Amino acid sequence: MSLPALLFDTLRLPVIAAPMFIVSGPELVIAQCQAGIVGSFPSLNARPQSQLDEWLAQITESRAAWTLANPGRPAAPFAVNQIVHKSNDRLEADLATCAKWRVPIVITSLGAREDLNVAVHQWGGVVLHDIINDRFARKAIEKGADGLIAVAAGAGGHAGTQSPFALVQEIRQWFDGPLALSGSIANGAAILAAQAMGADLAYIGSMFIATDESNAAEAYKDALVAGRAADIVYTNLFTGVHGNYLRRSIEAAGLDPDNLPKSDPTRMDFGSGGSTATKAWRDIWGSGQGIGAVSARRSVRGEVDRLEREYLSAQERLTRTLARDGT
Repeated sequence: MSLPALLFDTLRLPVIAAPMFIVSGPELVIAQCQAGIVGSFPSLNARPQSQLDEWLAQITESRAAWTLANPGRPAAPFAVNQIVHKSNDRLEADLATCAKWRVPIVITSLGAREDLNVAVHQWGGVVLHDIINDRFARKAIEKGADGLIAVAAGAGGHAGTQSPFALVQEIRQWFDGPLALSGSIANGAAILAAQAMGADLAYIGSMFIATDESNAAEAYKDALVAGRAADIVYTNLFTGVHGNYLRRSIEAAGLDPDNLPKSDPTRMDFGSGGSTATKAWRDIWGSGQGIGAVSARRSVRGEVDRLEREYLSAQERLTRTLARDGT
């Protein structure tokens, strides 16, 4: 599999931290990069638009300072998520700001555009496009994306319904480039399992909501630690696109999680203008089904330390199993 050196050489673990609306800010991204995984945030989190320039300056300078002070543990690269859907009236301005700072990785969502991919390539960046099925994956690569993020069943926020096994198997029949897998990955064994299935990287979001550096409300962090897979509700009510949300937050908003109406998908709203979708992510909390693995609130460093211990332990178990079976 062809994996750009950018995504491999400085990583402590094969992990990209997913961009989370409202939750991900520069402090979280910097902590993730310093811990040795790719940090990311949605450009729409920076409000007003001019703040994006400030955030990218802060992240770029902090990464450089860390790497200078820790040459043996350089900071991992970072990514900015761009919503390509027509409702995002900031896309062109945000892309220009990313070009100014030569953002190393751009994650595109809800639409694939060839001109955007060309623009990112012109400054030397890599484009990863998130998809929920094989059809969308093929379109993204045809339009020039460098790699894919397979968003399988159980992922937090906007998510698909397909099994990770089915999704990765179909993609790997024709695509040998960079592939990240998302969907309930919250411990080290799951990272190794993603690689065993054929993915290069694990794409992890929900577990970082409860970290010290995230912008999530205190009640949101506590609810995530207390939650289990059964506490996740899949609905398209809040943005027009199906996603996974914490049951407790839906109940707190006075709604019945088991009897939610369906939204009109033609009226999608992703919060670019600070409207209903913004309130949804602020008050109706996104989360994936993997939160049962999150037992406490920790720093990003603490969580990545945990993932590394579990990942190495899973590798050792697999080695013993293969030796026992004579493989």
